[in-house]
Amino acid sequence: MSDTGVPARRSAVYLLDQILGEGRLMTELLAMGSLDQLAPEDRARAARLAQDTLRGLERADRLLQKHLSKYPPLTVRNVLRVGTVELCQGAPAHGVVNAMVEIVSRHKKLGHLKGLTNAVLRKIAAEGPEAWAALRAPRLPKWLRGPLVEAWGGEAMAAMEAAHFAGAPLDLTAKSDAKAVAEMTGGTLLPTGSIRLTAPGQVSAMPGFEAGDWWVQDAAAALPAKILAARAGESVLDLCAAPGGKAMQLAAAGAMVTAVDDSPVRMKRVEENLTRTKLHATLVVDDVRNVSGAFDAILLDAPCSATGTIRRHPDLPHAKDGSEFGALIDLQAQFIDHAWSLLKPGGRMVFCTCSLLPDEGEVQIDEALLRHSDMRVDRAALALPGVDPAWQTVEGGLRLRPDYWPDLGGMDGFYMACLVKG
Repeated sequence: MSDTGVPARRSAVYLLDQILGEGRLMTELLAMGSLDQLAPEDRARAARLAQDTLRGLERADRLLQKHLSKYPPLTVRNVLRVGTVELCQGAPAHGVVNAMVEIVSRHKKLGHLKGLTNAVLRKIAAEGPEAWAALRAPRLPKWLRGPLVEAWGGEAMAAMEAAHFAGAPLDLTAKSDAKAVAEMTGGTLLPTGSIRLTAPGQVSAMPGFEAGDWWVQDAAAALPAKILAARAGESVLDLCAAPGGKAMQLAAAGAMVTAVDDSPVRMKRVEENLTRTKLHATLVVDDVRNVSGAFDAILLDAPCSATGTIRRHPDLPHAKDGSEFGALIDLQAQFIDHAWSLLKPGGRMVFCTCSLLPDEGEVQIDEALLRHSDMRVDRAALALPGVDPAWQTVEGGLRLRPDYWPDLGGMDGFYMACLVKG
């Protein structure tokens, strides 16, 4: 890692410029190799700085506006934001201020603003940490906050925003023995059987990684496959399978798994994960609507707004504006209808989305039940260890939110329902 911290901080500012200025997603930027020129430690630091800044964006802007008569260009504003977040998290003022001034001074077009950068960050260093702690948890942008308050109420929204601001721990799913994996990794066994780590370090260096004893998967994301409860020898279709956590769960249960995703790049990750865990699935790169055959069970993790994953992807509400949600909701309905045509009579299908929007969960199932006379909801399938009956919804699905398990570190927002044919 660089002594000055300049490369990591400059890269964090670049990520923010792309997310806040161009509407790009962090995962997209990292997949494109935006940080590949950095040492691994600097790469991790740049991503963490950008994420911390996005989580604390509202707080940072509130502190900065006191010292700015007008907003500077976006890049300088992002320099100030990163610096403010670092200072308010307790980083040494000297190192932060010097690095940020150097980043601005080296910029061809913005170098003349190095004095402003220096003056503002020195003021933040003096008064910022105390003022920071007194501010509310940052709110989601209005375009997303409005519909979520309408769905869940203001009190629940505030609790979810507190969970978003806190970020996400690392959850693991064990290939077989969850208790052994928890002991091996120093993690905590959660009520639903996932393993949670709060300070994991480098994932690939953790015990059991090379041996394929576990994989990374949020505790909420591990529930759909548990609800499907695949049995040895069953033909199971995993739709929208990447990055492969659910496919590995199904394969570990002994099912004959066909995993489908339309992204060759993402499917490569599924292949790598299956190889590492010594599990098998037939991989198909194609549009879900092109799949044919007849299956005993189907898991459909449909494309969605991903609004349930904001605590680990804080760029989402800033890079998006909701304009694509209508098309996603239509696509989900198409996927449900096609998947249903592939399910054998008496078979079961779990539909799920990592969304907090009822239109991508409860409403989808309400409407699917009206379209398909041979579809019924299996409420009993939701009765799993650690699953609170209060999480069940009127139409018979399961609604998970980031503010659930507050004392354990929360969970991703998810919706899931088990549907039986016949």
